[in-house]
Amino acid sequence: MSTSVSEARARQIRFDDDTMWVDLADGRTLAVPLAYFPRLLNASPAERAKYVVSGGGTGLHWDDLDEDISVPALLLGVGDRARKG
Repeated sequence: MSTSVSEARARQIRFDDDTMWVDLADGRTLAVPLAYFPRLLNASPAERAKYVVSGGGTGLHWDDLDEDISVPALLLGVGDRARKG
């Protein structure tokens, strides 16, 4: 089954030292370097664990870190738009 980028939905996420792993509803798993999101890279494991899957799976949110990530944007390779570069 093929899912368009706009239909991508996260079920859950997990982290290792360098990567955020996003499990999608269609069975795929995305590996996203934490370097794409400096707030997550610099956060403690406890802070990273306090996320909410929002918008029916289209967004990831960390209230304490003031971080919001679009799941469809992850599929397009979009990192932190607040970064200067």
